[in-house]
Amino acid sequence: MPIKTIETQRLYRKIAEQLRSLISTGEFAVGSRLPAERELAKQLGVSRPSVREALIALEVEHVIEVRTGSGIYVLKPKARPPSRKKADDDAQWGPLELMRARELVESEVAALAARNAKKADLQLIDQALQQMRDEVAKGKIPREGDEAFHNAIAQACGNEVLRDTIRGYWQARHGTLFERLGDYFENQTSWDAALIEHAAVLEAIRAHDAGAARSAMQRHLKKAHTRYSASWRRAKPS
Repeated sequence: MPIKTIETQRLYRKIAEQLRSLISTGEFAVGSRLPAERELAKQLGVSRPSVREALIALEVEHVIEVRTGSGIYVLKPKARPPSRKKADDDAQWGPLELMRARELVESEVAALAARNAKKADLQLIDQALQQMRDEVAKGKIPREGDEAFHNAIAQACGNEVLRDTIRGYWQARHGTLFERLGDYFENQTSWDAALIEHAAVLEAIRAHDAGAARSAMQRHLKKAHTRYSASWRRAKPS
């Protein structure tokens, strides 16, 4: 018997596969509404963030449709040939799990940046924050400025491994699951709040206060996770 490659699968993908199986066997009929996120999490014995990631994955694949303020509905099956993009989707980190990792790692990166940042580093962080403000003022989602801000802090921390780690997080941030989640939960109000949080991080780094920088980054990423975990009913229509 030939040895077969052992495949690992992320938790949200396992949840998505189980829900897809229930749909294909008629447990959830086409046009029917799925149980609420909280109920699914209880029945499956997993966290609500993992369920949310699975639902986003299924929506990207056109298996379900999230109707803001109404619920999550099963769509008619469509022919979807296997593709490289599907394989890439399967390999993505769960967005909410990624944000928890960022909360742990980037808070320490911010503390190191507060200790090590030079004048040129502070200028780059400040420029990135201003880019975010300009993008928000134009009614745009400031993803470019946001990425530049966090990468500038990583650059200032003085550790190449951490710098490359943060860049890896941002590569994952560009995945389809995170972008779809952002379609629901990123808006003018959320980014106005995020700008204030980013400014607090910069001020702590500028003051070379490592403890304050760590706390400010933790607060920012905790609040960002909370925004992405809000009720679907409060999300804007896509």
